[in-house]
Amino acid sequence: VAEKQRIVGGRKTKPPLLLSSRAKNGGTRVGAAAVWKGKRGRGQLQVVDAGSTSGRFFRVTTFGESHGGGVGCVVDGVPPKLQISREDLQFELDRRRPGQSRITTPRNEEDSCEILSGVGLDGVTLGTPIAVLVRNKDHKSQDYGEIAVAYRPSHADATYDMKYGVRAIAGGGRSSARETIGRVAAGAIAKKILKQIGNTEILAYVSQVKDVKTSQGGVDHETFTMEDVEKNIVRCPDESAADKMIEAIDEVRVKGDSCGGVVTCIVRNCPRGLGAPVFDKLEADLAKAMMSLPATKGFEIGSGFAGVLEKGSEHNDPFYMDEERGLRTTTNKSGGIQGGITNGEIIEMKI
Repeated sequence: VAEKQRIVGGRKTKPPLLLSSRAKNGGTRVGAAAVWKGKRGRGQLQVVDAGSTSGRFFRVTTFGESHGGGVGCVVDGVPPKLQISREDLQFELDRRRPGQSRITTPRNEEDSCEILSGVGLDGVTLGTPIAVLVRNKDHKSQDYGEIAVAYRPSHADATYDMKYGVRAIAGGGRSSARETIGRVAAGAIAKKILKQIGNTEILAYVSQVKDVKTSQGGVDHETFTMEDVEKNIVRCPDESAADKMIEAIDEVRVKGDSCGGVVTCIVRNCPRGLGAPVFDKLEADLAKAMMSLPATKGFEIGSGFAGVLEKGSEHNDPFYMDEERGLRTTTNKSGGIQGGITNGEIIEMKI
C-alpha cells in the first residue's frame, strides 16, 4: 500500500509509510497508508463534497478547524433592522464554552466572539451576511502527535483520510466539537429572530446520562425556564436526577473514561403550518440538523421509539377546542408535528 501513488491536483504524491501501534485496550490502530485505496486516473481532479452550509432562506455556513486560527460562521438571510449585539451571541457562546466544570473537557478557551460584518455600529442588522469569528487560543497541537500515525477508535480520523487523503491531525479539524461554535453563534441570531416574529422560545436540557433519566413529570415542558436548566453543572432542571447524573459522570471520569447522554429540546409557541409534505417534513429537516452534530447517534420526535409500546388508539393525540388558542390536542405524542407540519403544540425532540 505504501508504494501506491495518489493523484492530488494532477500531481503524483506518495502516501506516508504505514505506521501502526498497539492500543492500550489491546486493539490495533492503523495508520493512513494502510487504508488509502483511492483509484484515480492520471491528472484527474476529484470534486469533494463541501457539507459546511445548511439552510435556504436562513443560510448558515460554518468554518475553521479546532487548532487553526479560529472558527465561526457566516449567516445569510438575516432581516434588516434587527437589534443584534455581540453580547447576545456571547451569552450563548459562554454556555457552550469548555472548561466550565469538572464534567466537561478541560480545554480552557475564552471563546470571545467578533462580529465582522452585517451589523452596523448602532447594533442594527443591515440585511447583509453576518460573519462571526472566535479565535482559538488554548490549543495544544503537540498533544496530538500520536494520532499522526495511529487512528483514534470511533473518531473521524480514518474516514477523513479515506475521503480526502489528508486530514487535520491536531484536534480533529472540522470533526472537532469546536465546529459547533459557528452553530451556536448562528443559533443566537435565529433565536432572536424567532422571538421577535412569533414569541417563539427554544430550550434544551440533559434528560439522560448513562442509565439515569429524568423522572416522569420531573420537567414541565410548559413552564421550565433557562434559569432552571442552569441551576447545576449537568444542566438538568430535574434536580434529583441531576445529582445522580453528576455521580454517574464522576464514576467514569475518575477512571479516565467517558459516557453518553440524551438532550431533550423543545420549541414553544411555534407557528402552525411550518414544514411541507414528503421530503421537506419539518421533523426530517430537524433530524438532519441534529444528526449533523458531532457524536450524535440517535434522534426522536415526540414519543419516538417508545411509541411502539402503545396501541394506535393509545398513541393518538385527540383534538379539542381551546377558547383562547383554538384547535389543540389533549396529548402531544406527535411532538408538535403531524404529517411533517407543525400543529401549534410544543415541538419535542431528543438527541
